[in-house]
Amino acid sequence: MSAETPMAADQGDAGAPEDGNRWFGLWDGYFAISYIVTTVLLFAGSGDQTDRAVAVAALTLAVPWYAALGRSLMIRRGDREAFGRRNMVFGLGLFLLFAVAISFDISGSFALFAVAPMLMMSMPTSPAVALVLLANLMPVTVVWLAGGDARSVLPTSLLGIALSVLLGLWISRVVRQSRERAELIEELRRSRRQLAELSHRAGVSAERERLAREIHDTLAQGLTSIISLLQAAESQVESAPAQALRHLGLAGRVARDSLVEAREFVVELTPPALRESSLVQAVRRQADGLAAETGLAVRCTVEGPERPLPMAVSVVLLRSVQESLANVRKHAKGATEVAVGLHFDEGTVRLVVRDDGPGFDADGGTAGYGLPGMRARAEEVRGRAVVSSRPGHGTTIEVTVPLDPAETTENGERAE
Repeated sequence: MSAETPMAADQGDAGAPEDGNRWFGLWDGYFAISYIVTTVLLFAGSGDQTDRAVAVAALTLAVPWYAALGRSLMIRRGDREAFGRRNMVFGLGLFLLFAVAISFDISGSFALFAVAPMLMMSMPTSPAVALVLLANLMPVTVVWLAGGDARSVLPTSLLGIALSVLLGLWISRVVRQSRERAELIEELRRSRRQLAELSHRAGVSAERERLAREIHDTLAQGLTSIISLLQAAESQVESAPAQALRHLGLAGRVARDSLVEAREFVVELTPPALRESSLVQAVRRQADGLAAETGLAVRCTVEGPERPLPMAVSVVLLRSVQESLANVRKHAKGATEVAVGLHFDEGTVRLVVRDDGPGFDADGGTAGYGLPGMRARAEEVRGRAVVSSRPGHGTTIEVTVPLDPAETTENGERAE
């Protein structure tokens, strides 16, 4: 039964006092039974009636003493910092009430079954053990002072001392272990809350990064193309009206495509280019769009037998093509030729985009969001994106994604 006490203390201190009080109710019942049995023994005794009344009154006073002061101290027994003057006052008061009861009637010694656990549960171990020893020696002392044979009660007192000390040490150990367990549980709860918060933040950050990549690879590139086409049309309105109209038509087509992308992006569906056709066809359309907008010679080739890919891989490759060609529009000034190649190798698929523009120092890092976003996309499907360039020698972007035959079905969806 005593094993329930530390649990009560743990739960009370861990923020659930209701549970602690519920479990401590078992101890309340134990103390109440001890009091009732001791009182019955006193009334059933053959001693002086006045002495019996005094003994019963002393034990009865111990009840409110326990309820008002001792009970809360016992519930907090596991917290060593909670020990203080109140604990000592309660322990000494309880001992004095027991001493008064047993001094007037030796039958009151039965109350040791309640007094000893109370002392051990409400006080630090050393003072509690000392008071328990004195309480167990009280029956021997009373019998000896009354001129009786103290040897008749000495074995019982010694056994009581041994049991009380062992019980007290056991209670202290269990309480300490339970307190440590409660602290570990609380630390685990804090860790779980922190982990949940960190996971939430990481999820928010990942979603923001994903949204930034999607916007950059779709809407931002479309708007950039529209601006370029409108500027070209504006400059040719008077000198080449037919060419200006052609640029305006291309701008309208790009705007419509961007609007469709935006709508699909909002509802997180498959990109329209991939939903309506294969990856190869979508890449060819991107290459044809670049040629129509810029007049560059754009060559699109496919090597190896085309096969359906997981949608996640197709999206990564399509976005990589869009980003690569957008970089050609913005940065490859003076380029005359662009080569776009899809290579279906054994176990991998590669996308290679080359231009003969001015190039840049790839070892010096890249500014902007496009190329880092492309690398991040490739890593999401266990692939990698490599940028090779140097001033005066053009730029090559290669995206390689490994493929597992078990990951695809005839439709290119991931197998269950």
